[in-house]
Amino acid sequence: MQSFWDALNAASGIIWHDWVLYIVLGTGVLFTLWSGFGQYRALTHGSAVIRGKYDEKDDPGAINHFQALSAALSATVGLGNIGGVALAVAAGGPGAIFWMWIVGLLGMSLKMTEVTLSMLDRNTDDPDNPHGGPMWVAQKGMGRLGLKPLGTIIGGIFVITLLVSAFTGGNMFQAWSVADVTQKEFGVPGQVSGLVMTVLVAMVIIGGVKRIGAVAGRLVPLMCGIYLLAALYVIVMNIGQIPAMFGLIFKHAFAPTEATGAFIGGTMGYAFAMGMKRALFSSEAGQGSSPIAHSAAKTGEPVREGVVAGLEPFIDTIVVCTLTALVLLSTGAWNREAEANFAADNPIAVVQAGGQENTWTLSNSVLPERTVEAKRIEGEWGSQPFTVYMVLEVDEEDSNTGSVTRKITGAAEMQESGEVSVVWGTIESATRPVLRDNGVHVEYTSASLTSHAFNRVVPGFGTYLVVLASWLFAISTMISWSYYGEQGVVFLFGDKAVLPYKIVYCGAILLSTAGFITTLHELDTLTTFGTGVMLWANIPIMLIFGATAMGAYHSYIKKLKAGEFVGHEPASITDVAEGKDVE
Repeated sequence: MQSFWDALNAASGIIWHDWVLYIVLGTGVLFTLWSGFGQYRALTHGSAVIRGKYDEKDDPGAINHFQALSAALSATVGLGNIGGVALAVAAGGPGAIFWMWIVGLLGMSLKMTEVTLSMLDRNTDDPDNPHGGPMWVAQKGMGRLGLKPLGTIIGGIFVITLLVSAFTGGNMFQAWSVADVTQKEFGVPGQVSGLVMTVLVAMVIIGGVKRIGAVAGRLVPLMCGIYLLAALYVIVMNIGQIPAMFGLIFKHAFAPTEATGAFIGGTMGYAFAMGMKRALFSSEAGQGSSPIAHSAAKTGEPVREGVVAGLEPFIDTIVVCTLTALVLLSTGAWNREAEANFAADNPIAVVQAGGQENTWTLSNSVLPERTVEAKRIEGEWGSQPFTVYMVLEVDEEDSNTGSVTRKITGAAEMQESGEVSVVWGTIESATRPVLRDNGVHVEYTSASLTSHAFNRVVPGFGTYLVVLASWLFAISTMISWSYYGEQGVVFLFGDKAVLPYKIVYCGAILLSTAGFITTLHELDTLTTFGTGVMLWANIPIMLIFGATAMGAYHSYIKKLKAGEFVGHEPASITDVAEGKDVE
């Protein structure tokens, strides 16, 4: 199994080489300029479209603009916003948020372009069950050039990358994270959470795109509303610190972040890479996934849905991710203090590990009592196993952190005696490392760090909020990604393969919560690989056929400015959310 992870890591290193990030950014800049800063149209005209102002009952499609946007958002607004932001800040520091913003803004133009292309080439032979996505763009676009077989091959390659991403980031990342945070906070076995998620997802995806659209139209506003209100409460409680937090974000976007508290340091380049990767994973800009959901929209104007799609990265990254980041920064969770300290009567030291040369570990295997402040925030040491770490200083500077600090982690568990034992890992160093201090930090990973941030303001609040939000976000994401993968299966194998695909997809939920993925590193390896392979397939499709999308976009905007599109009185919010405005 280790050889599998090593191979995946090697492949991810190639896929996510720095120049790949530059190409994605460059593509976003290209379509931003080519569209004349189409982000403005997304925020203005797009907002009017989703209110049902231009919806018509006789247009081809299965769901209205709002439901299509909700279905796409249900795939993007998820654990990437809760856990992904935490990962970016914990590893790259505050500067990672700035680069998330850049991806969010440029991602608006990427989304507009890729969705417009898919709408232009979608298959509406069955108006109530349209098919669309980059695979059809490649097939039909190349077909117009007399190269349909090549287009089919390109489309097939995209579908393979789509399925990889559907089963990793869209499914297994979500299920594993929910099971992990639920087990840590409430002691519920991961297999139980996996079974519940499997049943809930299956109940929705069996009903097809109309049921997915109906569920997303109700679920997305609810889950976003709950989470945003909670985040705003924390921000208001720390309102005096917010200007300084924005200062940190801008400062460390272009300068290293030194080690402090629980944070072990980060270079500008690492902040850039972490912000880019997590934002791309969260917003899915350039991946080619959300065009599949938007292709089901009921409209006779392809560009109109493209403009609506531009709202996705804004909502996902500029709004939701920013609020999460401000919660993490303003509460001090990202560089939090130690939760326990070894004292003179209970010392700890760096010792050689098992007589191995240049391999070191720690001497004390019993954790001290939690500090008063840590007890206020998180309570006594819990009965569930957890991970802790201490900070060491070594001679060699790390290329990612830009500092000489390293983590040495340990697996901690409560014993029947009441003591908390810890089995320390090891660290490689040519010379004996030095403990920076005697502080012990709990390793809060992904969503659990965001939960801790909320708990710092209202003890216990973050636990319930993040677990609830994680369940809602993850289930909605898995539902939408199941549809993405389904459309890929239809392209490759036809409708007959849909049911077997759904069974396998639900089985992956169980697999991911049954111990196959055991560490955050393995999880991040899977999600990073899944996101990257889609970019490699979709960005070339966008560049090859981008002129078609931009031609259609400028033609549409010209008609809009000329007043050729006469809207009507928007339907009620309830009718729009339920799709009744186009029934």
